[in-house]
Amino acid sequence: MENNHTILGIKITDRIKEAGEVQRVLTRYGCSIKTRLGLHEVSDDYCSSSGLIILELTGPADEQAKLHDELVKIPGVITRRMDF
Repeated sequence: MENNHTILGIKITDRIKEAGEVQRVLTRYGCSIKTRLGLHEVSDDYCSSSGLIILELTGPADEQAKLHDELVKIPGVITRRMDF
């Protein structure tokens, strides 16, 4: 059993424009995603245009790298990676 844990943070600056493409990439690499948490501010009269997705990645490092590489090509998407 591997003890490495990789967390990938994804900031989407304009969910209306970029969320569809981000979702397509995440679906393509679904077998590399162990846990997914999506965050954005919302209330009865407000819904933020930006959002944050936190992923716990699993599987081969090369697949994780491909996922990351595709995400950073999307305009308005910022990523940060943490390895433990």
